[in-house]
Amino acid sequence: MNITGTPISKITINDGIPGPTLRFTEDEDVTINVTNKLDEPTSIHWHGLIVPGEMDGVTSFNGFPGIKPGETFTYHFRVKQTGTYWYHSHTMGQEQDGLYGSIIIAPKGGDHIKADRDYVVVLSDFSEEESDEIMGNLKKSSDYYSTARRTLADFFHDIKTEGFDKAWKTAKEWGAMRMAQTDLADVTGYTFLVNGKSPQQNWTGLFKPGERVRLRVINASAMSFFDVRIPGLKMNVVQSDGQNIEPVKVDEFRFAPAETYDVIVMPKDDKAYTIAAEPIDRTGFAIGTLATAKGMRGEIPKQRERASLKMGDMGGMDMSDMEMTPADMKSGWIEAGTPPGDKALSYADLRYAGIQKDQRKPERTIEVHLGGNMERYIWTINDKKFSEAEPIRLKYGERVRLNFTNDTMMAHPMHLHGMFVQLENGQPAAKMPNKHTVIIPPGQSYSVLLTADAAGEWAFHCHLFYHMMSGMMRKVVVAKLDPSDVPATPALAEGGHHAH
Repeated sequence: MNITGTPISKITINDGIPGPTLRFTEDEDVTINVTNKLDEPTSIHWHGLIVPGEMDGVTSFNGFPGIKPGETFTYHFRVKQTGTYWYHSHTMGQEQDGLYGSIIIAPKGGDHIKADRDYVVVLSDFSEEESDEIMGNLKKSSDYYSTARRTLADFFHDIKTEGFDKAWKTAKEWGAMRMAQTDLADVTGYTFLVNGKSPQQNWTGLFKPGERVRLRVINASAMSFFDVRIPGLKMNVVQSDGQNIEPVKVDEFRFAPAETYDVIVMPKDDKAYTIAAEPIDRTGFAIGTLATAKGMRGEIPKQRERASLKMGDMGGMDMSDMEMTPADMKSGWIEAGTPPGDKALSYADLRYAGIQKDQRKPERTIEVHLGGNMERYIWTINDKKFSEAEPIRLKYGERVRLNFTNDTMMAHPMHLHGMFVQLENGQPAAKMPNKHTVIIPPGQSYSVLLTADAAGEWAFHCHLFYHMMSGMMRKVVVAKLDPSDVPATPALAEGGHHAH
């Protein structure tokens, strides 16, 4: 592949990065033959698709053997849902090295979301390094890629804006934490791509003024949170993680690796609009263009200021001997630099379109503590890395709360295979939105509800690629019990969204 001017070896699907967009229809029986021409094993996981365990594509889970070199594996399943999803390898570093693509599932009988144009916008982070090199560098030193250290000039700037005493106190406290206020991303040096194209290559989607344009925006990056905006256009968000939501108008949204948002935009003018996706560490842009003719380019917005972490992003750390001011207690991570008066999407805005079938209260709460050891670049769930941990066991049909507590200074997008969770986002039970990937901000707690309606062994992990690889993963086992043990609920009587 030659994306950055340097030809390098990457993994492709049907000769491309990303792989082809797979288009299915709700209720269709699908057969996908995956032939492995690599000299190492591989796999494909259908992210967000409700499939039988043995088709989920995680090696050694549900008896899936992985796909050995030279072999073809046939995935076969019935499509039970609609919306925008994606697929990627679940083997070693292959997802980072190019093995990912998009999925669109059309509702049978036509889509009630009307659009004149419909584009997939796959965002990703491309490195000239191979994934195992990056992993090795992080293991050597967790701040290997930290280029944005605060300098003496920053300290003098703080003195000017806050006074010497406050600036000195802050500097001393951060020194004692042995952490950097600028530590927003573990890996830097990426080129950010839209549909496999660099900003210079400028992916372009055409429109005629006045048309309704649907953008299916997928974060297929390994490590990058993006703030996404289209200067000059409001976005009407109509789907989150492939699931229909009540439309909400925004100027921008932040999303994590593995999340998706579908938005409708209505460009009125005969000009080029820039789709600008800015990583939260502000090290560049993924850039695409909506235009009335090929070759047009919109203005690229000015890079926003990088946020600085605050003591409020510290979570479960012991700060009892520090004097805290209200300003310290705020989260710095959340600050996207959204202009005053502009609306940034928040999880609290998401409302399920329709009525949730299962509105039971949870029978029990499972605490999920997200932690890490930066000296050795190990990430953990409940103080254990994947190789040391027992599975989380659920009874088929039970309703549980997963209560996440993030004891680290980094946000973690947590993904559960095989089932959707509902966000406890302040909406009534009937309106809680479905998600397959949930951001837990630094130092915060957040809870979701889960109906364990898919029997099998399911991966549960942080979707920051090198966090998962370094231990932030668990196996969730949903045990199919004797029918008399399964609670009779309307959702499960009708098969919910997963028939058995």
